Amino acid sequence: MTIAEEFKSRNFSIYGQWTGILCVVLCFALGIANIFHLHWVILFSVICLVSAFLILFIEVPLLLRICPTSGSFDSFVRRFETNYMRAAIYFVLSLIQWLSIIARSTSLIAAAVVLLIAAIFYALAGVKKQAFVNSKTLGGQGVAQMIV
Repeated sequence: MTIAEEFKSRNFSIYGQWTGILCVVLCFALGIANIFHLHWVILFSVICLVSAFLILFIEVPLLLRICPTSGSFDSFVRRFETNYMRAAIYFVLSLIQWLSIIARSTSLIAAAVVLLIAAIFYALAGVKKQAFVNSKTLGGQGVAQMIV
C-alpha cells in the first residue's frame, strides 16, 4: 500500500500517525529554538524535546526493534497501541505545551496545536471504531517482521 492509498483509506489512525511524524519534527525544532530563553520556557522546551523522541518511538514501531532500549521503556511505549491511548498521550503532551503560555507566549504554541490535531485524529478513529492501522511506510505490518 502506497502513501496515497493509505490517505485514501479514510482511516483516521493513519492521519493521526502522519500528523504524529509532523509533531516529531515540529517538537524537535521548536524545543531547540526555545531552549535558549532565560525564562521558565526552558522547562517546556525540554519537555517538548523529550516528547519528540517519545512520539518517534510510538509512531515508528520499527525503532523499538533496531534501537537498544530498556524493557521498561518498550513496555511503556507498547501501551499506546490503541487509538484511545494515543489520543490520550497526544492530548496530555498538547496540554503541557499549552501550559507553556503561563511562562511566556512562544512558538511552542504551534507544537501544542499540532499535538492537539493528532489527538483529535486518534480520538475520531476511536469514536468511529476504526481499527488501529500502522502505516507500512513507517515500519508497520510486514516491515518490522522482516527485521527479526
